[in-house]
Amino acid sequence: MSDQHALQQKSSAIQPDLDWSQIQETVMMLNLAVAQIDRAMNEGGDSVSALTNSFTSMAGSASVIAEAGAGLPDNEAKTAIMNNSHAISAQMQSAIVAFQFYDKLSQRLNHVCNSLGSLSELIGDANRLFSPYEWRGLQQKIRSKYPTEADKRMFDALLAGASVEEVLNASETESEQEDDIELF
Repeated sequence: MSDQHALQQKSSAIQPDLDWSQIQETVMMLNLAVAQIDRAMNEGGDSVSALTNSFTSMAGSASVIAEAGAGLPDNEAKTAIMNNSHAISAQMQSAIVAFQFYDKLSQRLNHVCNSLGSLSELIGDANRLFSPYEWRGLQQKIRSKYPTEADKRMFDALLAGASVEEVLNASETESEQEDDIELF
């Protein structure tokens, strides 16, 4: 039997039979979410790579301009060249900060994909599905992969019963109090 024929006979919400299961539907939807996030990350990663290469090239050019400008005699043209060179460098620093935020976003989305994949495996395994030990193990595994204490606090609050809205509000308040970028 071909794979396509086997897929057509598989029970689903569209064509339920006696084997239909909300668990199978949940696993399929989790896998869809993982695939969509992974696709978006790959597309975004390609764009960021192109931008990184462009900024690296521009930084080299800005450095050459600054060095050439420094060797000019003092006059209005030199002042304009040096001021613009410094402005370009400052703008590139802002772009680098944006790339750091993108890196943080990518790491979070990668963590979400891994967590959803692990959840999908647990839900799809009838031997593990109803085991509190397995669920606790999954929760500990997911929590251990969080890179920041803020993410761990968010996780803990949600498991303690806080709503998503409460956790996000607390997270916003916390991030407003932080001025620095957390690099990991």
